[in-house]
Amino acid sequence: MSESKMTKFRWVICLLLFAATTVNYLDRQVLSLTFPDFIKPEFHWNDNHYGTITACFSLVYAIACLFAGKFIDWMGTKKGYQWAIFVWSLAACLHAGCGVATCWFVDGVESVAALRAVAAGSAAAAGIAGVSMWLFLACRLALAFGEAGNFPAAIKVTAEYFPKRDRAFATSIFNSGASVGALAAPLTIPLLAKACGWEMAFIIIGGAGFIWMFFWQWLYTKPGQSKFVNKAELDYVSQDDAEETSARPAAAKDEEKPIPFLKCFAYRQTWSFIVGKFFTDGVWWFYLFWAPAYFKELGHGPTTTMGQALIFTLYLIVTVVSIYGCKLPTVFINKGLMGGNPYMCRMRAMLVFAFFPLAALATQPLSGVSVWFPAVLIGLAAAGHQAWSANIFSTVGDMFPKSTIASITGIGAMAGGLGSFFIQKGAGALFTYAEGQGAAFTFCGFAGKPAGYMIVFCCCAVAYLWAWFLMKTLVPKYAPIKG
Repeated sequence: MSESKMTKFRWVICLLLFAATTVNYLDRQVLSLTFPDFIKPEFHWNDNHYGTITACFSLVYAIACLFAGKFIDWMGTKKGYQWAIFVWSLAACLHAGCGVATCWFVDGVESVAALRAVAAGSAAAAGIAGVSMWLFLACRLALAFGEAGNFPAAIKVTAEYFPKRDRAFATSIFNSGASVGALAAPLTIPLLAKACGWEMAFIIIGGAGFIWMFFWQWLYTKPGQSKFVNKAELDYVSQDDAEETSARPAAAKDEEKPIPFLKCFAYRQTWSFIVGKFFTDGVWWFYLFWAPAYFKELGHGPTTTMGQALIFTLYLIVTVVSIYGCKLPTVFINKGLMGGNPYMCRMRAMLVFAFFPLAALATQPLSGVSVWFPAVLIGLAAAGHQAWSANIFSTVGDMFPKSTIASITGIGAMAGGLGSFFIQKGAGALFTYAEGQGAAFTFCGFAGKPAGYMIVFCCCAVAYLWAWFLMKTLVPKYAPIKG
């Protein structure tokens, strides 16, 4: 291996993180995409059963995120990430057994095929719905526990393999797995379910995680121990270490110890990350969960060719714009803006990205002109989120020692999960109320359910500017934690 020419193995690791994030998003969407045509009629569910499962998933995911980061820091990146994806992949596959298990617990139902034959509205149908809901819920909660480890582990790996100047770009690449997963799911999962049965959709998508584990076990070690990283790349990856070492007290230079978990909450930097995630993560989930329903309100459901084209366009914009947009902090650093300080340049870039979601303000007004306007405008707003998300994750590496990055990331992910829970429940309740009120419910010239969408779009549009203001108030200038 040449020592003069720098290897680029860090991008192989970044590709692994991208693949894991893509699988993460695919696994969590199998249920939502098989629910209307397969799960709901087979198990006699109503929207309340489905709502209970999704709400519990959001809460457990949020709580698990609080501890997932600490688990990754304690277990180590390699083993911690392996355990996380093993748990969520196994849980994803176990969904496939819920039909057989329901037959075991419900008297008079001898096979999965007999579940559909039960008369709708009967006592037997209610029993099937109740039992199956708890079985799916158990699998879903296990999925939440496993998936909570993805982002804390990925952010920690990014801090290990990339210098501060490149972390936002690397994070944007692996974080784009969320967009790719969201894009690939409606194009693949319904086809798998239709061709092979909904059970095989869970097994095939869940099984991808086990394949990933093989490559992770083979390829990942820390940069200083990797046989794929030469000295030139190691020097590049470690360029920030001298500054970080000099910033720490002398007693801490020999061995960097994680900050105690409860002590993390004593820092304004932690709360800056918390509020940044709480106010913005739910916006992304709103677009992810409600955009197909919104397009259906406009006459183009996700099963139609036009609906699929709209969703594809939306996430294509998200993927391309967010990846290239995340080069902005590096541009600022290279130009010497803000003294070339990575954190300050990142905050400047985040302010730019905070204006992207304002595009959502025009979504509802322009929806009557052409349905393509909402697809493009929501795409730009969601792209702003992904670029924001990549940079806000990177601020953790800017401010905290590597030994504590996963813990802080987990705390922020928990806050984001709680914010997502509130916006999903709030939006659903608002849309139901607005639809029931009809013309009596108005906002900005719209009535009924369109008025409800306009309200939520307005909240989503300003969330990032509000979050940036709070973050800047809590941490007005670069202030790394010194131990």
